[in-house]
Amino acid sequence: MKSWFDRLTAAWGAKTPELGAVDFLALLAISAFAALLLAFLYSRFYRGRSMGSEIHRAFPLLAIAVTAIFVCIQFSLPLSLGLLGALSIVRFRTPIKEPEEIGFLMVVIATSLAAATGMLVFLALVLVATVGALLIQDRGRTVFRHRADSGLVVASFDDAGYASRGGALLAELAAAGRRGALESLTSHDGRVTVTWRFHGLPSTEAPALDRRVRERAAPETLAIVYTTESSLT
Repeated sequence: MKSWFDRLTAAWGAKTPELGAVDFLALLAISAFAALLLAFLYSRFYRGRSMGSEIHRAFPLLAIAVTAIFVCIQFSLPLSLGLLGALSIVRFRTPIKEPEEIGFLMVVIATSLAAATGMLVFLALVLVATVGALLIQDRGRTVFRHRADSGLVVASFDDAGYASRGGALLAELAAAGRRGALESLTSHDGRVTVTWRFHGLPSTEAPALDRRVRERAAPETLAIVYTTESSLT
């Protein structure tokens, strides 16, 4: 087994590959396994928080394709130029709904290239570093994620209602939370919409704020939205 592994990783030092069908299939299998592990990590660390575009389902096929392409082209300059021209007409249209998906795609491509060039130790180190980074980020969620007491208050009035009670609304919001600021004030077709960004308001205090705002300013509509995974009301 060790001699086969050494041959698999050393074959790329020559000008022509010494890979047989079994060796080639082994590289594809290693690449696919790494992609499956990354798909599991994506589901473990991110899917529960946001469904995203389910892009992790494409990781295994993407890894196999990247590995196969680079195995084919790295020993033939004419073939690589031809493939470059052919692939230039392809446009990657998969929607990226979460920034984490870009990072995972780059790691999938990196591990696939490592498998294609026989750098299996490098591939293993990339996976170890990825798992370590995700664990550190998960443990330090208070640093990497939004504060759990930040969000928006959105209230709307008709023009007459805002003229008589808008000041009371802004005064009440200014008193809520440790920090806050007017995000926007929009007037259109006889309606005024006030958006207030707040910080330092725990979700347990939101019902009391809702009650005070309705009693003091009586907006036609009122929404309190937390900009975290646990949204409120």
